[in-house]
Amino acid sequence: MQVNSRALAPSLLGDTSRTVQEVVLVLAGTLALIIAAKVKVPFYPVPMTLQTLAVMAIAVTFGLRLGVTTVLAYLAEGALGLPVFTNTPPLAAGPAYLLGPTGGFLAGFVVLAVVVGYAADRGWSRSVPKLASVLLVGDVIVMALGFTWLAAFAQLPTGGAGIGMAKAWAGGVAPFILGDLLKIALVALAVPATWRLIARD
Repeated sequence: MQVNSRALAPSLLGDTSRTVQEVVLVLAGTLALIIAAKVKVPFYPVPMTLQTLAVMAIAVTFGLRLGVTTVLAYLAEGALGLPVFTNTPPLAAGPAYLLGPTGGFLAGFVVLAVVVGYAADRGWSRSVPKLASVLLVGDVIVMALGFTWLAAFAQLPTGGAGIGMAKAWAGGVAPFILGDLLKIALVALAVPATWRLIARD
């Protein structure tokens, strides 16, 4: 297979028209994010979804422009009231949800897509060490934004803002570190392996 793109997904779609490629990828990506938001990882000590994994995979396979577009489209769906987020239902989707406890993490997904997509466009998705390092940087940014928002700015049902640093760390960051490291390892190993496979065809 002749591979001309640095991003994996457009390479796999081959000679399909660019517009069709982009529509298909964005729709498929938002569907993947919705499914990932609803799936709870079994046997993990706290409720954990596959959203971070999905954002990483989308950004590294779509590249910067389409990866960010996909994440923004997903957030727009939720802002318009579609039940695409993890806790919708029972909570209602819409702009207020984006200001709630998970708002910082959702915003962090956009930054994660920028960081990882930028690196993917420069060929880093072909190297396990390079990809792992950029995934780690992106994930740290997501955690930092999510922690900061949850601790100080999140709009709570009680009417207050933020739950404090100690609670934000204990409930919003610490329990998810191991899981995120496993997600990083999975993406960092799978994507370069896929590149090697298609290069043989």
